[in-house]
Amino acid sequence: MAKPERAPAPMRRTPRHRCVDVSMPRREGIRQIDKRQFQEATCGGHPVKVIAEGLRFPEGPVALADGSVLVAEIAGGTIKRVDPDGTIALVATVGGGPNGLALGPDGGLYVCNNGGLNFRQDGDYLRAGHGLPADYTTGSIQRVDLGTGTAETLYTHCGDIPLRGSNDLVFDADGGFYFTDFGKTVGRVRDIGAVFYARCDGSRIVEVIHPIANPNGIGLSPDGRTLYVAETETCRLWAYPVLEPGKVEMGPLPSLNGGRLVAGLDGFQRFDSLAVDAAGNICVATLVTGCITVLSPRGDVLEQVRFPDPHTTNICFGGQDMRTAFVTQSWTGKLIRTEWTQPGLRLNFQS
Repeated sequence: MAKPERAPAPMRRTPRHRCVDVSMPRREGIRQIDKRQFQEATCGGHPVKVIAEGLRFPEGPVALADGSVLVAEIAGGTIKRVDPDGTIALVATVGGGPNGLALGPDGGLYVCNNGGLNFRQDGDYLRAGHGLPADYTTGSIQRVDLGTGTAETLYTHCGDIPLRGSNDLVFDADGGFYFTDFGKTVGRVRDIGAVFYARCDGSRIVEVIHPIANPNGIGLSPDGRTLYVAETETCRLWAYPVLEPGKVEMGPLPSLNGGRLVAGLDGFQRFDSLAVDAAGNICVATLVTGCITVLSPRGDVLEQVRFPDPHTTNICFGGQDMRTAFVTQSWTGKLIRTEWTQPGLRLNFQS
Protein backbone atom coordinates (compact mmCIF):
# COMPACT_ATOMS: atom_id res chain seq x y z
CA MET A 1 0.00 0.00 0.00
CA ALA A 2 1.48 3.31 -1.05
CA LYS A 3 2.19 5.81 1.67
CA PRO A 4 0.13 9.01 1.45
CA GLU A 5 2.08 12.02 0.34
CA ARG A 6 2.99 14.41 3.14
CA ALA A 7 2.07 18.05 2.76
CA PRO A 8 5.12 20.26 2.37
CA ALA A 9 6.21 22.02 5.55
CA PRO A 10 5.24 25.70 5.66
CA MET A 11 8.01 28.08 4.78
CA ARG A 12 9.46 30.12 7.60
CA ARG A 13 9.33 33.81 6.90
CA THR A 14 11.95 36.11 8.30
CA PRO A 15 11.16 39.77 9.01
CA ARG A 16 11.47 41.85 5.88
CA HIS A 17 13.59 44.96 6.03
CA ARG A 18 14.40 47.79 3.71
CA CYS A 19 17.93 48.25 2.43
CA VAL A 20 18.66 51.81 1.30
CA ASP A 21 21.84 52.61 -0.61
CA VAL A 22 22.89 56.23 -0.20
CA SER A 23 25.99 56.00 -2.33
CA MET A 24 23.76 56.98 -5.25
CA PRO A 25 20.17 58.12 -5.90
CA ARG A 26 17.87 55.12 -5.40
CA ARG A 27 17.41 53.05 -8.54
CA GLU A 28 16.78 49.42 -9.30
CA GLY A 29 18.83 47.18 -7.04
CA ILE A 30 21.67 48.00 -4.69
CA ARG A 31 25.02 49.02 -6.09
CA GLN A 32 27.94 51.24 -5.21
CA ILE A 33 29.61 54.03 -7.15
CA ASP A 34 33.14 55.38 -7.02
CA LYS A 35 33.49 56.80 -3.51
CA ARG A 36 35.09 60.00 -4.82
CA GLN A 37 31.89 60.75 -6.75
CA PHE A 38 29.80 60.75 -3.57
CA GLN A 39 29.07 64.35 -2.62
CA GLU A 40 25.28 64.58 -2.66
CA ALA A 41 22.85 61.68 -3.03
CA THR A 42 19.58 60.61 -1.43
CA CYS A 43 18.61 58.64 1.66
CA GLY A 44 15.08 57.38 1.15
CA GLY A 45 14.42 60.45 -0.99
CA HIS A 46 16.13 62.86 1.40
CA PRO A 47 19.31 64.72 0.37
CA VAL A 48 22.60 63.41 1.69
CA LYS A 49 25.46 65.86 1.89
CA VAL A 50 29.12 65.63 2.84
CA ILE A 51 29.60 68.60 5.16
CA ALA A 52 33.25 68.01 6.12
CA GLU A 53 36.24 66.24 4.59
CA GLY A 54 39.86 65.76 5.54
CA LEU A 55 39.11 64.67 9.11
CA ARG A 56 41.60 62.29 10.71
CA PHE A 57 39.48 59.20 11.44
CA PRO A 58 36.38 61.00 12.80
CA GLU A 59 34.20 59.41 15.49
CA GLY A 60 31.78 60.35 18.27
CA PRO A 61 29.66 63.10 16.63
CA VAL A 62 27.71 65.37 19.00
CA ALA A 63 25.03 67.63 17.50
CA LEU A 64 24.77 71.08 19.08
CA ALA A 65 21.78 73.42 19.23
CA ASP A 66 23.27 75.90 16.73
CA GLY A 67 23.53 73.24 14.02
CA SER A 68 27.26 72.59 14.43
CA VAL A 69 28.70 69.18 15.26
CA LEU A 70 31.57 68.17 17.50
CA VAL A 71 33.68 65.25 16.28
CA ALA A 72 36.67 63.42 17.69
CA GLU A 73 39.67 62.83 15.43
CA ILE A 74 41.14 59.59 16.73
CA ALA A 75 44.22 59.83 14.51
CA GLY A 76 44.73 63.51 15.32
CA GLY A 77 44.20 63.43 19.08
CA THR A 78 41.86 66.41 18.72
CA ILE A 79 38.25 67.52 19.05
CA LYS A 80 36.96 69.51 16.08
CA ARG A 81 33.82 71.57 15.53
CA VAL A 82 32.10 71.44 12.12
CA ASP A 83 29.79 74.36 11.36
CA PRO A 84 26.72 73.93 9.11
CA ASP A 85 28.64 75.53 6.22
CA GLY A 86 31.45 72.97 6.60
CA THR A 87 33.95 75.23 8.38
CA ILE A 88 36.17 73.16 10.66
CA ALA A 89 37.67 74.61 13.84
CA LEU A 90 39.89 73.13 16.54
CA VAL A 91 38.16 72.87 19.94
CA ALA A 92 40.76 70.98 21.98
CA THR A 93 43.88 68.88 21.70
CA VAL A 94 43.51 65.94 24.09
CA GLY A 95 46.19 63.54 22.83
CA GLY A 96 45.91 59.76 22.67
CA GLY A 97 42.87 58.61 20.72
CA PRO A 98 39.64 60.50 21.50
CA ASN A 99 36.76 58.26 20.52
CA GLY A 100 33.27 58.64 22.03
CA LEU A 101 31.95 62.08 23.05
CA ALA A 102 28.96 63.23 25.11
CA LEU A 103 27.74 66.42 26.74
CA GLY A 104 27.45 66.23 30.52
CA PRO A 105 25.10 67.90 33.03
CA ASP A 106 27.66 70.65 33.70
CA GLY A 107 27.96 71.59 30.02
CA GLY A 108 31.36 69.96 29.69
CA LEU A 109 32.29 67.56 26.90
CA TYR A 110 33.17 64.09 28.16
CA VAL A 111 35.62 62.05 26.13
CA CYS A 112 36.31 58.33 25.99
CA ASN A 113 40.00 58.27 25.04
CA ASN A 114 41.24 54.90 23.80
CA GLY A 115 44.87 55.92 24.35
CA GLY A 116 45.74 55.87 20.66
CA LEU A 117 45.79 53.47 17.72
CA ASN A 118 48.24 52.61 14.98
CA PHE A 119 47.22 54.01 11.61
CA ARG A 120 48.31 53.36 8.05
CA GLN A 121 47.32 54.97 4.76
CA ASP A 122 45.89 52.42 2.35
CA GLY A 123 45.04 54.21 -0.88
CA ASP A 124 42.11 56.53 -0.15
CA TYR A 125 41.59 54.95 3.28
CA LEU A 126 43.20 55.81 6.62
CA ARG A 127 42.96 52.53 8.51
CA ALA A 128 43.53 51.58 12.15
CA GLY A 129 45.52 48.46 12.99
CA HIS A 130 46.35 46.32 16.00
CA GLY A 131 49.10 47.00 18.49
CA LEU A 132 49.96 49.95 20.66
CA PRO A 133 51.39 53.24 19.37
CA ALA A 134 54.75 54.26 20.77
CA ASP A 135 53.24 56.97 23.01
CA TYR A 136 50.44 54.80 24.45
CA THR A 137 50.07 54.95 28.24
CA THR A 138 46.46 54.08 29.04
CA GLY A 139 42.86 54.59 28.14
CA SER A 140 41.03 57.32 30.02
CA ILE A 141 37.96 59.44 30.57
CA GLN A 142 38.55 63.16 30.01
CA ARG A 143 36.50 66.33 30.43
CA VAL A 144 36.90 69.22 27.98
CA ASP A 145 35.84 72.76 28.83
CA LEU A 146 34.21 73.92 25.59
CA GLY A 147 34.85 77.55 26.46
CA THR A 148 38.59 77.27 26.94
CA GLY A 149 39.48 73.98 25.26
CA THR A 150 41.17 72.81 28.46
CA ALA A 151 41.16 69.04 28.98
CA GLU A 152 41.46 67.25 32.30
CA THR A 153 41.70 63.52 32.96
CA LEU A 154 39.07 62.12 35.33
CA TYR A 155 39.75 58.37 35.25
CA THR A 156 42.51 56.05 34.08
CA HIS A 157 41.59 53.12 36.34
CA CYS A 158 38.63 51.51 38.07
CA GLY A 159 40.27 50.52 41.34
CA ASP A 160 43.25 48.44 40.22
CA ILE A 161 41.71 47.77 36.78
CA PRO A 162 43.34 49.96 34.10
CA LEU A 163 41.22 51.44 31.34
CA ARG A 164 42.74 49.98 28.18
CA GLY A 165 40.69 51.32 25.28
CA SER A 166 37.77 53.49 26.46
CA ASN A 167 35.41 53.68 23.52
CA ASP A 168 31.92 55.16 23.86
CA LEU A 169 29.62 56.60 26.54
CA VAL A 170 26.06 57.60 27.34
CA PHE A 171 24.71 59.74 30.20
CA ASP A 172 21.68 58.70 32.24
CA ALA A 173 19.14 61.12 33.70
CA ASP A 174 20.89 60.90 37.07
CA GLY A 175 24.00 62.60 35.69
CA GLY A 176 26.30 59.59 35.60
CA PHE A 177 27.48 57.80 32.48
CA TYR A 178 28.01 54.26 31.25
CA PHE A 179 31.00 53.63 29.02
CA THR A 180 32.55 50.76 27.14
CA ASP A 181 36.18 49.67 27.22
CA PHE A 182 36.95 47.89 23.97
CA GLY A 183 40.44 46.87 25.10
CA LYS A 184 43.54 46.47 22.98
CA THR A 185 45.07 43.73 20.82
CA VAL A 186 48.81 43.26 21.14
CA GLY A 187 50.50 40.45 19.26
CA ARG A 188 48.49 37.31 19.95
CA VAL A 189 46.74 38.72 23.03
CA ARG A 190 43.37 40.49 22.98
CA ASP A 191 41.88 42.18 26.06
CA ILE A 192 38.53 41.09 27.43
CA GLY A 193 36.31 44.16 27.45
CA ALA A 194 34.09 45.67 30.11
CA VAL A 195 31.38 48.26 30.72
CA PHE A 196 31.82 50.82 33.52
CA TYR A 197 29.70 53.49 35.20
CA ALA A 198 31.15 56.75 36.49
CA ARG A 199 30.21 60.11 37.95
CA CYS A 200 31.21 63.19 36.00
CA ASP A 201 32.94 64.84 38.99
CA GLY A 202 35.55 62.08 39.21
CA SER A 203 34.20 60.77 42.52
CA ARG A 204 33.05 57.25 41.59
CA ILE A 205 33.68 54.58 39.00
CA VAL A 206 32.43 50.97 39.11
CA GLU A 207 32.60 47.99 36.80
CA VAL A 208 29.10 47.09 35.58
CA ILE A 209 29.59 44.28 33.03
CA HIS A 210 32.52 41.86 32.68
CA PRO A 211 33.48 39.85 30.70
CA ILE A 212 32.16 41.07 27.36
CA ALA A 213 33.77 40.73 23.94
CA ASN A 214 35.03 44.03 22.50
CA PRO A 215 32.11 46.24 23.59
CA ASN A 216 31.75 49.32 21.43
CA GLY A 217 28.47 51.23 21.02
CA ILE A 218 26.32 51.92 24.07
CA GLY A 219 22.94 53.57 24.57
CA LEU A 220 19.83 53.78 26.74
CA SER A 221 16.20 53.17 25.84
CA PRO A 222 13.89 56.21 25.85
CA ASP A 223 12.66 55.38 29.38
CA GLY A 224 16.22 54.79 30.61
CA ARG A 225 15.36 51.30 31.83
CA THR A 226 17.36 49.30 29.29
CA LEU A 227 21.07 49.56 28.52
CA TYR A 228 22.15 48.48 25.05
CA VAL A 229 25.71 47.36 24.28
CA ALA A 230 27.06 46.40 20.85
CA GLU A 231 29.91 43.91 20.49
CA THR A 232 32.11 44.57 17.47
CA GLU A 233 33.64 41.23 16.55
CA THR A 234 30.57 39.09 17.30
CA CYS A 235 28.27 41.66 15.62
CA ARG A 236 25.76 41.19 18.43
CA LEU A 237 23.58 43.68 20.30
CA TRP A 238 22.86 42.97 23.97
CA ALA A 239 20.29 44.43 26.37
CA TYR A 240 20.47 44.80 30.16
CA PRO A 241 17.65 45.92 32.49
CA VAL A 242 18.81 48.92 34.54
CA LEU A 243 18.10 48.38 38.25
CA GLU A 244 19.54 51.67 39.48
CA PRO A 245 22.20 54.10 38.28
CA GLY A 246 25.33 52.05 37.73
CA LYS A 247 23.72 48.65 38.27
CA VAL A 248 22.12 46.31 35.71
CA GLU A 249 20.45 42.95 36.00
CA MET A 250 22.77 40.16 34.90
CA GLY A 251 21.11 37.16 33.30
CA PRO A 252 22.15 33.54 33.89
CA LEU A 253 24.01 31.12 31.65
CA PRO A 254 24.16 30.41 28.78
CA SER A 255 24.67 34.19 28.39
CA LEU A 256 28.39 34.58 29.10
CA ASN A 257 28.13 38.36 29.56
CA GLY A 258 24.81 38.40 31.43
CA GLY A 259 22.94 40.17 28.65
CA ARG A 260 19.84 39.35 26.66
CA LEU A 261 20.68 38.90 23.00
CA VAL A 262 18.70 41.41 20.94
CA ALA A 263 20.15 40.61 17.52
CA GLY A 264 23.16 39.36 15.61
CA LEU A 265 23.77 39.89 11.91
CA ASP A 266 24.53 37.27 9.30
CA GLY A 267 27.72 37.19 7.27
CA PHE A 268 30.86 39.23 7.80
CA GLN A 269 29.71 42.42 9.49
CA ARG A 270 30.94 44.22 12.62
CA PHE A 271 29.08 46.55 14.98
CA ASP A 272 30.47 49.94 15.99
CA SER A 273 28.74 52.81 17.83
CA LEU A 274 25.00 53.29 18.14
CA ALA A 275 22.20 55.77 18.75
CA VAL A 276 18.57 55.24 19.75
CA ASP A 277 15.66 56.88 17.96
CA ALA A 278 12.54 58.34 19.60
CA ALA A 279 10.57 55.18 18.88
CA GLY A 280 13.12 53.11 20.79
CA ASN A 281 14.78 51.51 17.77
CA ILE A 282 18.54 51.03 17.95
CA CYS A 283 20.58 52.44 15.05
CA VAL A 284 23.92 50.64 14.99
CA ALA A 285 26.80 51.66 12.75
CA THR A 286 27.89 48.53 10.91
CA LEU A 287 31.39 48.04 9.57
CA VAL A 288 32.39 46.10 6.43
CA THR A 289 28.95 46.62 4.87
CA GLY A 290 29.24 50.34 5.66
CA CYS A 291 25.71 50.98 6.86
CA ILE A 292 23.48 51.98 9.74
CA THR A 293 21.47 48.94 10.82
CA VAL A 294 18.15 49.84 12.44
CA LEU A 295 16.95 47.23 14.93
CA SER A 296 13.71 47.09 16.87
CA PRO A 297 13.96 46.45 20.63
CA ARG A 298 12.88 42.85 19.98
CA GLY A 299 15.61 42.33 17.39
CA ASP A 300 13.91 42.78 14.02
CA VAL A 301 16.14 44.29 11.33
CA LEU A 302 13.98 47.16 10.13
CA GLU A 303 16.38 48.57 7.55
CA GLN A 304 20.01 49.00 6.62
CA VAL A 305 20.95 52.42 5.28
CA ARG A 306 24.17 52.05 3.31
CA PHE A 307 26.94 54.61 2.89
CA PRO A 308 30.00 54.45 0.62
CA ASP A 309 32.64 54.11 3.37
CA PRO A 310 33.03 50.51 4.68
CA HIS A 311 34.00 52.07 8.01
CA THR A 312 30.72 53.87 8.75
CA THR A 313 31.31 54.22 12.47
CA ASN A 314 28.77 56.44 14.20
CA ILE A 315 25.45 58.28 13.99
CA CYS A 316 23.93 61.05 16.09
CA PHE A 317 20.73 63.07 15.79
CA GLY A 318 20.13 66.82 15.91
CA GLY A 319 18.04 69.63 14.49
CA GLN A 320 14.87 71.13 15.93
CA ASP A 321 12.81 68.03 15.15
CA MET A 322 15.71 65.59 15.80
CA ARG A 323 15.39 64.21 12.26
CA THR A 324 18.81 65.33 11.07
CA ALA A 325 21.32 62.48 11.21
CA PHE A 326 25.07 63.02 11.23
CA VAL A 327 27.16 60.02 10.21
CA THR A 328 30.94 59.59 10.45
CA GLN A 329 32.88 57.96 7.61
CA SER A 330 36.15 57.15 9.35
CA TRP A 331 38.33 55.61 6.64
CA THR A 332 37.62 58.46 4.22
CA GLY A 333 37.56 61.20 6.90
CA LYS A 334 34.10 62.59 6.18
CA LEU A 335 31.08 63.80 8.13
CA ILE A 336 27.75 63.32 6.36
CA ARG A 337 24.38 64.93 7.01
CA THR A 338 20.99 63.54 5.98
CA GLU A 339 17.36 63.44 7.10
CA TRP A 340 16.22 60.31 8.95
CA THR A 341 12.93 58.43 8.67
CA GLN A 342 12.34 58.61 12.44
CA PRO A 343 13.27 61.43 14.82
CA GLY A 344 16.21 60.55 17.00
CA LEU A 345 16.04 60.36 20.78
CA ARG A 346 17.16 63.58 22.44
CA LEU A 347 19.96 62.59 24.78
CA ASN A 348 20.14 63.58 28.40
CA PHE A 349 21.86 66.99 28.61
CA GLN A 350 21.94 67.43 24.82
CA SER A 351 21.93 71.15 24.07
